[in-house]
Amino acid sequence: MTRIIKKKVRVSALGQHICMSAHKARRVIDQIRGRFYEESLMILELMPYRACYPILKLVYSAAANGIHNLGFNEASLVIIKAEVNEGTASKRLKPRARGRNYLIKRPTCHITIVLREISLDEYVYPDYLTYSKKNRIEK
Repeated sequence: MTRIIKKKVRVSALGQHICMSAHKARRVIDQIRGRFYEESLMILELMPYRACYPILKLVYSAAANGIHNLGFNEASLVIIKAEVNEGTASKRLKPRARGRNYLIKRPTCHITIVLREISLDEYVYPDYLTYSKKNRIEK
């Protein structure tokens, strides 16, 4: 009996404390989720939103992690997970009339990008299944 193990190799990039609201970043992230790497780069370069630049840097960083560390092919990378979570709000005081002050909250967000390589060799044989006379693989 042959057992085939499915490869589950993923690469990710995490950006924390990015100074924008999570709602505005989600508007951009929803456009690239599930797309190929090169297609998402083109989309992010052409969209007119301020949130595109930090997301573009994260997508590029996650792909560079996969290419350098695991030898992935750039053309077969797919964004399988892209999420935006709310971060802490940085608080600033703005001076007002009569010596009073007003609290200004600047929202931050955490963005996670996960890439996976879609290729033909998605399944691998484990190491202990080798072609030998003693331990033969049956088809």
